[in-house]
Amino acid sequence: MSERKLIVNADDFGRSLGVNRGVIRGHQEGIVTSATLMVRWPAASEAGSYAGRSDLSVGLHLDLGEWEYRDGEWRESYAVVPIGDPRAVEDEITRQLERFEAFAGRPPTHLDSHQHVHRDEPVAGALARAGARLGVPVRGAAPSIAYSGAFFGQDSRGAPFPEAITVEGLVATIEALPPGATELACHPAAEADHDSAYGLERLVELETLCDPRVRAAIDRAGIDLRSFAELAGSAA
Repeated sequence: MSERKLIVNADDFGRSLGVNRGVIRGHQEGIVTSATLMVRWPAASEAGSYAGRSDLSVGLHLDLGEWEYRDGEWRESYAVVPIGDPRAVEDEITRQLERFEAFAGRPPTHLDSHQHVHRDEPVAGALARAGARLGVPVRGAAPSIAYSGAFFGQDSRGAPFPEAITVEGLVATIEALPPGATELACHPAAEADHDSAYGLERLVELETLCDPRVRAAIDRAGIDLRSFAELAGSAA
């Protein structure tokens, strides 16, 4: 058995029809093994339906708001609940988990959050408790699964960083994976059909994820491509 395991997780599933088509193609033709569903968006029902009838491992992409870097600072684009209010956060996690199960017909296989808001309290503790109740990993909090955000076409302030989402860039990331299990996040889309500061990059990501040279690099490196569900099954 390989000492290196790779989970390729597509964030934002359900945000738009274009994102849905990108995630599905990335799973069927590329290296995407898992995805996380945004349950508040118009295409969430379609995404949940696919999750319920396919072998794609789907978790919850907790959506509490979004921020964009403009004029030298991070500015709020929208807010679902105040992320500093512990009760509001707990209640919203419960609502989104209930909606997830209504769409997918099953619980999520893993948990993470939009723009990583669960890195800080009170969201961190609330999502960790939800993961413990469900018995599923939370991004960045599972000691047996490392997290990598290296496959992203912008830097930490939203400036273009196209080198990261080329075939060459992804192959380099894959070849440098450490021993153990790693989750690599991605954001593919077949069409830039929703308002987002990360738009055309999604289309580039999709083509890279489906490029046969990437799959060949995984095979050449002897890396075991897994989903969250498969990893949980092997651990059990």
